[in-house]
Amino acid sequence: MKNNIRIAAVILNCPVGRIAENLEHMARWVEAAKKQSADLVCFPEMNVTGYSTRAKIKNVAEPVPGTISQSVLAMAQKYKIIILAGLAEADLAGRVFASHLVATAQGMTGIYRKVHIAPPESQIFTAGDTIPLFEIKRFKLGIQLCYDVHFPELSTRMATEGADAIFMPHASPRGTPTEKFDSWMRHLSARAFDNGLYVIACNQAGNNQYDLNFPGLAVVLDPAGRIIKKDIGGTENMVVADLKAGELEKVRGHRMRYFLPNRRPDLY
Repeated sequence: MKNNIRIAAVILNCPVGRIAENLEHMARWVEAAKKQSADLVCFPEMNVTGYSTRAKIKNVAEPVPGTISQSVLAMAQKYKIIILAGLAEADLAGRVFASHLVATAQGMTGIYRKVHIAPPESQIFTAGDTIPLFEIKRFKLGIQLCYDVHFPELSTRMATEGADAIFMPHASPRGTPTEKFDSWMRHLSARAFDNGLYVIACNQAGNNQYDLNFPGLAVVLDPAGRIIKKDIGGTENMVVADLKAGELEKVRGHRMRYFLPNRRPDLY
C-alpha cells in the first residue's frame, strides 16, 4: 500500500429478488460515498439480488457479465469510484455462487466467489475455488464473504499474497447489532492483528421480505486490530474511514508487532 485510501462501508436493506429497486437504492449510497470523497464503497454480501438459502434465489441469479454487473460498472464509471457489490451469480453450467464484484471507472476488475459455504447454504450455492486479490491504485485488497471469515487460513493466504486490506461483506441474520458486533470482535480483530492488515466488515440490515432479519452494523479495524470506526445502530447507514499507508507501515515495520514474516509453514 503506497497511498492512503478513503473507504465507505454501507449497511443496507436488501429485499430478495428486487434487483431494479436494490440497484437504484445502491446508487444513492454510491453518490453519498462520493460526496464524502470516498475512493471505494463496499456493500453487503448479495446486496443486489438479496440473500436467501431457499431455491427461489436461483431464479434471480445472473451471469457475469450480465445486467447486474453492467449496472454496477456504469455506477463506478459515472461516479469515478471503486465499487464492491454482491449478487447471486449463475454460470453456464447452472451453478450458483455467492459472488462479489469489483468495478472501477476503468472497467470490471474481477469477481470473488465465496470459498466457504455455510451448512444452510450447501444445497443452493457452489463453493468458489480461487482466492483472487485485486490491486487498484497501488492498493491490494481481498474479499471474504460472511462464513469465509471464520477460517483464519484464508486471511493468512491473502496476507502472504500481499493484501493490504480484507473487505468482509456479510449477510448474517439473527441477533441484535450489539450481539453481532460482540461475535465479530471474537474473530475479526484477530484477522487484522495476526496478519497486519486492515479489515472492513458490513452487514445487511432489517427484513429482507423473505423471512430473514439482519442486524445492521459495520466496523473498520486497523492493522493492529483496533477499531477505527463502527456503527451498531441497526439501521441503514454508512461508515467512512481513511486507511493510511503510514499506519500499515507502523505495524509492518515493527519487528515485534508484525508476525507474518516469522511464520513456520514448514512445520505446519
